[in-house]
Amino acid sequence: MQHLLTRSLKYAVLIAFTVYYIVPFYVMFLTGLKPLENISSFEMWQLPSSLDWGGFREAWSHMDSNFWNSVRITIPGAIVSTFLGSINGYIFAKWGFRGSNAILFLFVFGMFLPGQGILIPLVWVLQFFGLYGKIAGLITAYCIFGIPITSLLFYRYYASVPDELVDASKIDGCDFFGIYRRILLPLSGPTFAVVGVWQFTRIWNEYLMALVVLGNPARAPVTVAIKNFSSMGVIPWNLQMAAALIASVPTIAVYLLLGKLFMRGLLEGSLSG
Repeated sequence: MQHLLTRSLKYAVLIAFTVYYIVPFYVMFLTGLKPLENISSFEMWQLPSSLDWGGFREAWSHMDSNFWNSVRITIPGAIVSTFLGSINGYIFAKWGFRGSNAILFLFVFGMFLPGQGILIPLVWVLQFFGLYGKIAGLITAYCIFGIPITSLLFYRYYASVPDELVDASKIDGCDFFGIYRRILLPLSGPTFAVVGVWQFTRIWNEYLMALVVLGNPARAPVTVAIKNFSSMGVIPWNLQMAAALIASVPTIAVYLLLGKLFMRGLLEGSLSG
């Protein structure tokens, strides 16, 4: 009996948290289906009289180019920063050198730098290299500022790989990249999933750096486009909610596709830590 009560309590807590996280999406979806004149705080829970996808179509017409800008920015940014973190983690874990621990500490310290504090020097550097206001400049910034967390995650995983594998590969004649490609890379699928999903989500949802670096609304990602709905005279809540739901589709899809690898990588990371 006690076991049944404990299990029921666990399920009740899980259901409560599930409802807590789903309710905002429910309200956003209903709001996106309603015309603006029918939206109020008293009616936000009420079902619309009919399914009207006009708000979603209009929201998409305002943000379709920005959506594809986000795709062009996020995919290369996530891939490049993930592979850079993998190489760095491999170096720090298996090719230690004098001062490597201090350099790793500086890498990790970069995780705690506030984004607002680096915007002005970031703009100066991008202007110096002719990348300010360009999508390539924003991708470069995301890759650089993603290196601390990606390097740390891969370092923790590669440190758990037995050194005997690396030593045996050296005896067999493998060089630096040979060991990485033949030994560590095939073992890193779950960790790549964790880091890749993390970077994809972080870059896709980022707003402030994109706003400052790009400036031009035509080049802005989808997060900036959603905020621009608020700059209208009357905030079109139905369009803004519809746009936010559309923008959330890629990150949800990535989690659904890589969910098993993501959870496996998290478990392996916690065990190795």
